[in-house]
Amino acid sequence: MKVLVYSAKPFEEPLLEKANAAIHKISYTEKRLTSETAMKALNYDAISIFSADDASDIVLTKLRDFGVRYITLRSAGHDNINLKTARHLGFKVANTPSYSPNAIAEHAIALLLAFNRKITLAQQQTLQDNFLLDNLIGFDLTGKTVGVMGTGRIGSVLVKILHGFGCNIVANDTSSNEELITNYDVSYISKDALANEAEIIFISLPLNQLTHYLFDKTYIAKLSKKPIIVNVARGGIVHTTEILKALNKGLVSGYATDVYEREHGVFFYDRSHNAPNDTELHQLLCHPKTLVTPHQAFATREALHNIASATLENLNAWADGKHAVNELS
Repeated sequence: MKVLVYSAKPFEEPLLEKANAAIHKISYTEKRLTSETAMKALNYDAISIFSADDASDIVLTKLRDFGVRYITLRSAGHDNINLKTARHLGFKVANTPSYSPNAIAEHAIALLLAFNRKITLAQQQTLQDNFLLDNLIGFDLTGKTVGVMGTGRIGSVLVKILHGFGCNIVANDTSSNEELITNYDVSYISKDALANEAEIIFISLPLNQLTHYLFDKTYIAKLSKKPIIVNVARGGIVHTTEILKALNKGLVSGYATDVYEREHGVFFYDRSHNAPNDTELHQLLCHPKTLVTPHQAFATREALHNIASATLENLNAWADGKHAVNELS
C-alpha cells in the first residue's frame, strides 16, 4: 500500500520504518490533516493520523475523492474522526487502543505529585539560590479520597497506582469493574456523589457527546472539597473558561492537565517564535494554580513502539484483505 503519515514527528519515523519492514511505501508530512492539507493524500491508498488531525465530514469526503480508502489512527481516542461518515463513505478505520495505558496513568500521577509538592516552583527557587520551604508545602496522598472518572484501560491502571498510595478511591463510569471493586476497594458512585466526596479528581474519559464540557459551571459548583483536578483525557471535557473562573474563586484548588480544548495547531509544535493568539491558553499556562504539559503523556519509548507496531498491523491486515484487529465499527 501507498501510505501517507500526517502529523509525523521525527521520533516516530524510525519506529514506523522498522515496523513496516519495507512492506508498504510510506511517506511522511509534519502537516496536520485539515481541509487544506487533504490534497497531499491524492493517490494514496491509506493515511495515518494522530489526535491533532481533523477527519471531519468535509475532510473525509475529500480524502475519498482523492482515492484514500484506509485510515489508521496513531492514538486510542478517535473523537477527531466522524466514524458514521467514514463508514458511509466506505473507509476502513482502525485505532491503537492499548499502546500503553501505563504511560498515560503514570503521567497523570506525575502531574499530581509535581503540582502537590510544588516541584516546578522548587526548581525555579533553587536555581535562584532560594532554599526556603515556605512556598513548597504539600500534603500526603495516603488517606485522601480520590475520584477516578473513567475506569477503562487507563483509569484501571490509575486505580492500582492510587491504591498503592493508600488512597480511598471512588469512581464513576458507565459500567463497574469488578476486579477493581474486589482487589482495590473501589466504590462506584454517581457523578454528583463523586463531586461531593473527592479531594482529587482524575479524568480518564473518552470525549463524546456525553462527556463534552462535563466539567462545566454547573458541575464545578458541586465540587464541595475544592479538589485538584488532573486531566489526561481530552481538553474538551473541561470548559476552560469555567475552570479558570473556579480557580480564581477558590472553588478548585488546582488544575493539572496534559490536554487543552483548543490545542490543535499548538500542541506538538514549537510556537516559541509565533505565540498562539489564545488568551485563555495564556491564562491557563500562567495561572499559579495550574500545571500544563503539551499532550506528552503517551510519549514513552514503550508506547511509541507499540503505536508503530499496531499501526503497521492495521495496514498489513487491510493489504491482505483481512479485518484489522483494531478496526472501529
